[in-house]
Amino acid sequence: MSPHVGPLLLLLFFCMFGASHSCLEDRASAYRFTGAVCRLTYPAAVVLNEKTTKVIEAAFQHARYPNMKGEKSLAFIGKLTYGLENLEIHNLTIGRSSFALRAGVGIDMEISNVSAFFKGTLQYGYGSWLIDVENSLDFEVESQIDLGINPKLYCGHGKVAADTSDCYLNFHKLRLHLQGDREPNWLKKLFTDIITFTVKLLVKSQICKEINKLANILADFIQDTAEQFLGDGDISMDIGVTAAPVITANYVESYHKGLTQYQNSSALITDSVFHPSQLTEDRMLYFWLSDQVFNPMVAAAHEDGRFQLNISAAELRELFNTSLSSRTPGVIRECFSESPQLSVWSSSLPFLNTSSSGTRVWAEVSGQLTCDRDQMTPVLFFQAHTSTDVRASYSDKKLFLHGIPTEIFVTGADLPSTNNTVINKEEVEFIREAVEKIGIPKVLSVLEQEVTRLLDKQGANLFDIINPEVIPRDGFVLIQMDFGFPHHLLVQFLKRTLQ
Repeated sequence: MSPHVGPLLLLLFFCMFGASHSCLEDRASAYRFTGAVCRLTYPAAVVLNEKTTKVIEAAFQHARYPNMKGEKSLAFIGKLTYGLENLEIHNLTIGRSSFALRAGVGIDMEISNVSAFFKGTLQYGYGSWLIDVENSLDFEVESQIDLGINPKLYCGHGKVAADTSDCYLNFHKLRLHLQGDREPNWLKKLFTDIITFTVKLLVKSQICKEINKLANILADFIQDTAEQFLGDGDISMDIGVTAAPVITANYVESYHKGLTQYQNSSALITDSVFHPSQLTEDRMLYFWLSDQVFNPMVAAAHEDGRFQLNISAAELRELFNTSLSSRTPGVIRECFSESPQLSVWSSSLPFLNTSSSGTRVWAEVSGQLTCDRDQMTPVLFFQAHTSTDVRASYSDKKLFLHGIPTEIFVTGADLPSTNNTVINKEEVEFIREAVEKIGIPKVLSVLEQEVTRLLDKQGANLFDIINPEVIPRDGFVLIQMDFGFPHHLLVQFLKRTLQ
C-alpha cells in the first residue's frame, strides 16, 4: 500500500468509505444512488507520487523482522545450527518511484534503487563427537532492491478497498559483512549463503506484509479524516461507495452515496442525475455534488437550529446606514435610539435547486426587533418569503457567497408593542427593502464566515488549493481545482503509522 499511497491518497481523502449496502455491479444503476463523485486525474497522481518515498520508508522501517532458526548437516563437522536475531534496517535511501494507470485493471507502481543495510546477530554452533563450537557475531547485509506493486481497487463492504497481493521485490545486491575476521573462509562462505538467503526471504515476506498492513492503517486514517471533515456536531455524512471505482489511463474515479445523517435518520438518493460525461480531465481534482446532497444537509442544519442570527445594537445601526429608498417607520427610528436587538431565523425548511445560473435558495424568514435586551414584547415582528440566486467561490482560503435576490414577499408583519397589527404599505415596503439590501447580504456574510470557520476547523486551510472553481449545473455543483500536496496529512499519517 505504501507505494501506491500517492495516487490513492487524495482519491481517498474526502471521498472514501462508509458502511451500508453493497456496491452495485451495474454501474448505470449505481449512478442513480450516487450523490458525490471524486475524479483524480493523471497530473494529480504525478504530484502525489512524488511524495511516496516517505511512506515507503515507513514501510521498511516499521516492518518487524522475526528471529529465524535453522540447521544444516555438513560433512566432517556434523550438524550446523544457526539463528538470526534482532534484524534491523539502517541507512535507508529511496531512488525514484514511477507509476502508470492501467485502464480497467489497476495501478502499476515501481520503486527503484532502494538501498539499505540490514544489521543483526548470528548465533551458530557446529560439532560432532570430535569438536563442539558455539559462537555469536554481528553481521551486516548491504542490499539494493527494486520494489513493485500492482494494487487493484475494488468495492469491499461498501468501501473503496485495495488488493495489494501483487507485490514483489528484486534484489540487485545482497552482500554480507561479518564482524571481525576470526571465522574460517569455508564458514564465511557458508554463512553468506545462509544469511543472504534468509534475509532475502524475511525482507520479501515482511515488506509485502507491512505494505498490506499500511493499506489498512491508511484506510482507517482516511476514513476518520473524511468523517471528521464532513461531519459537525450531530450532523454527519455517509460517503460509502455505490459502485467499484473506475480507472482509466487518465483518471481514477470513485462514486459515493453522500447521505446526510441526523438524529438516527438518514437521507435517501434514488434518482441522481450523475453521468461521467459531466466531468472533464483538464484539472487535477474534481468533486461532483448533487442537490440531493445539499438539501438534506440544509434541512439537518435547519432542524439543528443553526440558521439563527442575533444582531446587536452597534452592528444594527451600522447595517442601517445603508441607503434605503423607503422611509424608516417612526417606531423603528425611536427603537434605534435605545439598545435595539434584531433576531432572525429560518421558520420553515429551506430548499435549493441548482442550475447554470446559480443555486436558487427558497427560505421562509422570521424576525423580531426589540428595543432593550430585557424587553419581552418586540417592537416589530415580521415574516418573509425569499428566493435568492447564490454563487459560491473560494480564494485566499475563504469561501465567498454572491447572492442576487429574485423574490421577496413580506407574508406577515405587526407592531406588537403598539397593539397595532395593521401595517401600511409603506412600512411593508420598508421591511421588504431592508430584507433585500441589508438582511440577505448580512446572512450570506455570516454564512461565509461560518462555513470558512468549519472548513478551517477541519483543516481545509492547510491545503494548497490552486484556482478552485465552483460551477453550478442543472441539479448539481461541480468543483474543480489543482492542488499542492497536503503535507500535513502525510505527517499525521506517518505519526499514526509509527506509533
